Amino acid sequence: MGAIYHEITPLTQYDCFTLFPRVKSEFNFPLHYHEDFELNFIYNAAGARRIVGDNVESINDYELVLVGSNLPHGWFTHQCKGKEITEITIQFHRDLFDDKFLRRNQLIFIRTLLERASKGVSFSDETCKAFKPRLEALTQKRGFDSVLELISILHDLSISRNMRTLSNSSFSSDQSNYYSRRIEKVFEFMQAYYDKELSLGDAAKVVNMPEVSFSRFIKKRTGKTFIESLNEIRLGHASRMLINTTVTIAEVALKCGFNNLSYFNRIFKRKNGCTPKEFRQNYSGSRVFI
Repeated sequence: MGAIYHEITPLTQYDCFTLFPRVKSEFNFPLHYHEDFELNFIYNAAGARRIVGDNVESINDYELVLVGSNLPHGWFTHQCKGKEITEITIQFHRDLFDDKFLRRNQLIFIRTLLERASKGVSFSDETCKAFKPRLEALTQKRGFDSVLELISILHDLSISRNMRTLSNSSFSSDQSNYYSRRIEKVFEFMQAYYDKELSLGDAAKVVNMPEVSFSRFIKKRTGKTFIESLNEIRLGHASRMLINTTVTIAEVALKCGFNNLSYFNRIFKRKNGCTPKEFRQNYSGSRVFI
């Protein structure tokens, strides 16, 4: 399957979800994973290849798949002949729905669906056709009504017939112990000052730990070093700026805490599989944040 890229989605802590509709002639985004859940609808791409975890299949004209947090996935042109492929991608935070909220009786089906999404869920052609108008209409909604409609869509999908779990095993690289209070404090600090020069020592002081101990602590809890975690936050903000603004790539890098443009370009491509310029060309002006 080749390299698997870690995509840093442009969602911030203040967004509920982002919606990304487009018409295209091919699939050119690499195999990737990200923290957020993704609901992806595709029309007119029969013969394209879908990879979700360890599942590889050719798709029909209608495709609707829910992918969980940190599950590798991607769609590839393969034998697709369609030149006007419609794709609507919805990404939402993995903690959009609080665990206590999901344990209410009325939410049990959504909770089960989200749990199944850790291995990927594919919906039947009948369901895809039925939900096509609703997903298209969602691209025109804004504000509170759009959030209610997303919840309604997820609920109705959760009780739909003939859905399939795709991957035989979970490919999630999620860290179950990620959210200790100390880690939360550190990430709140990095989110607040990502555009400033931050050192390991600065972060260690936030939780009153020696630098060496903190370095081990964050690596154990997140699977990433301090600078890797900080860079992922910065890259998320950079992705959003590339989409929502017309400032130069050099300005984006500087405003997001990267003082070296070549370093910014290098790690952006490593994480997203494309350069900042290519990312902007592919996605600028297309996403809607709710």
